Amino acid sequence: MNFDLSEEQTMLRDAAQKFLRAEYGFDARNKIAASEPGMSREHWRRFGEFGWLGVALPEADGGFGGGIVETIQVAEALGAALVAEPYLASTVLGAQAVARAGNPAQRSTWLPGLASGELILSLAHTEVDARHDLAHVQTRATAKGGGWVLSGRKSGVLGAPWADGFVVVARTSGAVNERRGISLFLVGARTPGVQVAGYKVYDGSRAGDLRLDDVVLGEGALLGTEGEGQALLEHLIDLGIVAACADALGAMGALLRKTGEYVSTRKQFDVPIASFQVIQHRLVDMFAAVEATRSLVLMAALHAEHLDAAVRSRTVSAAKAAIGERARFVAQQAVQLHGGVGMTEELDIGHYFRRLTLFCNLFGSSDHHLQRFAALRAAT
Repeated sequence: MNFDLSEEQTMLRDAAQKFLRAEYGFDARNKIAASEPGMSREHWRRFGEFGWLGVALPEADGGFGGGIVETIQVAEALGAALVAEPYLASTVLGAQAVARAGNPAQRSTWLPGLASGELILSLAHTEVDARHDLAHVQTRATAKGGGWVLSGRKSGVLGAPWADGFVVVARTSGAVNERRGISLFLVGARTPGVQVAGYKVYDGSRAGDLRLDDVVLGEGALLGTEGEGQALLEHLIDLGIVAACADALGAMGALLRKTGEYVSTRKQFDVPIASFQVIQHRLVDMFAAVEATRSLVLMAALHAEHLDAAVRSRTVSAAKAAIGERARFVAQQAVQLHGGVGMTEELDIGHYFRRLTLFCNLFGSSDHHLQRFAALRAAT
């Protein structure tokens, strides 16, 4: 098996890294994150111009025609730059839902705009008390007059304050926690009955809670086949986990590099602390964690489209559990080696720490994914 990137993939990675280093430095990022919207639409459209937002969309829909391997190249670069814009929420989760299940009308309505950066689409699947159980869906969709009426609540919707629309997971039949009866719907953010309560999360990015009060939708709002959305939802979340792991890899790599530079200049007893063996051992352990994460991200990406859903999800959960532990280790070591300054707002180390802390619990903690891995393995 060839693990080398193609020429196009290498160019994509290098171009993303070069642009972000030049145009999305730490000070610029902080201004964006601290602004009222919390993101830059100008940067988002430029990401679209570069092809980053359509990297995994078909060329016929305005995309790049790539896949998950191309996606993780961009995600790693975005993580290294602490990018605030909703790449995971819209490009990976929202856009892929339409690309994989949308009919021609839905695809033409959403995908070109998502690829260009004109539109943002968020996946609204999480509910209070679900505890990462994707089948725990209380939001109801009732057929009425040739269309649908949605009622319910969604929590922790990534990128919700910026979204032009939502892929809402609702139940059209069955009881809570049943796999069958789950459907996906495209809902415009300005549709009557839709309310979004946005907020800032731990790393400075934005999320929101979604309230749906008798939201009337047309027949064309149904995404995919009624009652059979669970398999698509699980696949979307697995893709999201892989992209989030790549983002974490970018942040971890940045912490390793910045910590190495710091200990090479910070002096005690008139010598750089990097000359102390205990510091060298810590750096080696950080390096090993980063390189192990790189291998795990690639492993998960190569299984992200596996025909056997159980194999795919099991591999993704194994990667998420292992990377979560390594991300926490690298973040903690970076802060400790920087000392008190490591958690100040003025230094980027603490911001990477927050991003990785959020990652450790995004889509489920390491403990959750160990349990998921064990359950999937026992079932096969």
